[in-house]
Amino acid sequence: MLKKVAKTKVIKESQLHQTDTGSAAVQISLLSKRIKKLSVHLKKNTKDDHSRRGLLKMVAHRKKLIKYLKNSDEEAVKKLAQKFDFKI
Repeated sequence: MLKKVAKTKVIKESQLHQTDTGSAAVQISLLSKRIKKLSVHLKKNTKDDHSRRGLLKMVAHRKKLIKYLKNSDEEAVKKLAQKFDFKI
């Protein structure tokens, strides 16, 4: 789980306008940060199957959001992919 300070920092980095907190770009950014944090946890705790299931659900959800955003704004997806190190 991301702390409030880290979450607001990620939102400010990827928001489209001042009050944007729920667009696809922001959601992809937050999911990418959570996925990265959970991946580190799972490297230490290899038998944590419940967290692994949550990770797989987050990855699938992020993939759907990327597909949606790619149809409307492919440049935004490329920028997010570079910033948060994920494949398109």
